[in-house]
Amino acid sequence: MTSLDLELVRERSHHDACRAALTRMTEDVAEQVVTGEDTAASGADAEALGRHLRSRAKEMREQPPGPLFFGRLDREDGQTHHIGRRRIAEDPAAPPLVVDWRAPVSRAYYQAGAHDPQGVLRRRRFGWAPQSRGASEDLTALEDEHLTAGGAVTVSALLAGEIERPRVGPMRDIAATIQPDQDDLVRSEPAASLCVQGAPGTGKTAVGLHRAAYLLYTHPQRIRRSGLLVLGPHRAFLSYISEVLPALGETGIRQATLDEEIARHPVRAEDGEAAALVKHDARMARVLHRALYGRVDPAPAADLAVPDGSYHWRLPAALLAEIVAAVREEAPPYATGRERVRARVVRALQLRAERRSGPMGAAWARRIERARAVTAFLDACWPRTSPEEVLAGVLADPSDPVLTEAERAAIRWDRPPRSYRSARWTAADLVLLDELAGLVERPESYGHVVVDEAQDLSPMQCRAIARRTAFGSLTVLGDLAQGTTPWAARSWREQLAHLGKAEAPVVPLTLGHRVPAAIVDLANRLLPHLGADVPAGRSVRRDGEVEVRRTTDLLAATREAVRDALAREGSVGVITADGLAGPVREAVRACGAGERVTVLPATGVKGLEFDHVVVVEPAAIVAAEARGANRLYVVLTRAVSRLTLVHAAELPGWLRPE
Repeated sequence: MTSLDLELVRERSHHDACRAALTRMTEDVAEQVVTGEDTAASGADAEALGRHLRSRAKEMREQPPGPLFFGRLDREDGQTHHIGRRRIAEDPAAPPLVVDWRAPVSRAYYQAGAHDPQGVLRRRRFGWAPQSRGASEDLTALEDEHLTAGGAVTVSALLAGEIERPRVGPMRDIAATIQPDQDDLVRSEPAASLCVQGAPGTGKTAVGLHRAAYLLYTHPQRIRRSGLLVLGPHRAFLSYISEVLPALGETGIRQATLDEEIARHPVRAEDGEAAALVKHDARMARVLHRALYGRVDPAPAADLAVPDGSYHWRLPAALLAEIVAAVREEAPPYATGRERVRARVVRALQLRAERRSGPMGAAWARRIERARAVTAFLDACWPRTSPEEVLAGVLADPSDPVLTEAERAAIRWDRPPRSYRSARWTAADLVLLDELAGLVERPESYGHVVVDEAQDLSPMQCRAIARRTAFGSLTVLGDLAQGTTPWAARSWREQLAHLGKAEAPVVPLTLGHRVPAAIVDLANRLLPHLGADVPAGRSVRRDGEVEVRRTTDLLAATREAVRDALAREGSVGVITADGLAGPVREAVRACGAGERVTVLPATGVKGLEFDHVVVVEPAAIVAAEARGANRLYVVLTRAVSRLTLVHAAELPGWLRPE
């Protein structure tokens, strides 16, 4: 038996010990659920402890199967640490058999190198059989890197193989393959917001998700108490990333689209482009603010007289105006402002009553608060309202001068509904309703929000996110070159200002580990035509294939390209302009393509990856929308191994062979 075989036997044995320890940990937590509540001092304590223990037991039960460690550090001080996705120990007080990848001691696994060993003598990487569910015999390889100051830089074959492994199924975590620049971002200051401008294939989405997992590990109470939200561009993307956080030991995290997060009503109508552009414009915040607070009467015309038995307490109109003006100056949420005016009016009445009749108790104050005259005054000077009522008024008769006459005409309802309750709201209307809801009553803030594809958010959508992170932090992920909406951002600094985090640093990720250089170089030809000042992407991978097929029969050539792709390993994405998606889908189905093949319109592929991408008629993708070149840039960079362009029309000039 060779020394390598002996090392594999030892590591498999250690994995067996880890598996046994993890089983005991799971059983112990389940037992604590049964007995733990009885140890609490009070009913409330027992309930809180029970919730905590049940949550922990559920988390342990739902751990996805898989290898328990992926690396090992041998340090100069004689300590050895196996690195995995969660801490495993014989008991809470015992040294861990596996150290969580997020623990401080694990950082050297990602950062140590020959130039800076950080006290590490040897870094070991482990190779596991593809799709392993964690059987020890699936540990098939190991690779040692000896770190000595001034030593040669080596390239890990196991690391490269893991990064380039075919993409089948949902997105995987990258805990085993995090690179130093990615690790810096993952472990960045928890309280600070961060923007990552990531070129295609640089792993920005994975960085954002791993940062979320890191924050949950380092600040569990603060983040879990306020909640953590992951916002994605569409449901297909959220489904694709859905298994990453559970694989890292974090469950119960809300993952949603922004439309889902702000949904107050079903979307039952659609705006034209002109109306949508106006509604998503930042100026609408001023329009809505003025429409809401325009309902406040700053100068009550009459004195207030409140009956109290046989006597009437009076407040002069001038004093009432002072109270309303003072509350307006404080700029509370609209509903809070109404109650603040009520409280100050009652206090002013109480002072008058006490000067005449002595101290008045709390019961007297509550009775005066509910007095018909006080409520009538409030309804006149600071009336109750709803976001729907205010927006219906704006859309029925838009008159704010901040908008041009053409813009007012674009958003004006052709036939106003009989009441706002019967209105057929559009997706853009829901963004405006959320703005008004935030003005009426401030929403709860998440502890942290990860927002992907942030370059496509409108200013008004950004404001919706800002309201939800008023007391929390943000991880903003995106690529300005991939902006495809009519309101896509041209500048991160401006976008961050709309998100309420104007001072957040913008960190570029340009070195890709997933998309091969041949594909990155082709996509980079489009950069000068995308209206975005971003650095060009680079790739460490020198493999990858790009093929261009000219044809007179587009559907037949597509079928042939799919058959050729299926002869290779990995997933296949067939992407075309939205108008061609139906015929292409039928053509691909006719060639007997199985579950490995997904046919998608170009508008639905952001954030997704496929081993082989077949792009059908690139010119049609460019011609389909104003930012068609940006859309094509997105499409081209979905491929992580091979790319085939099938076309009958002339290719856009930037893609023609040089």
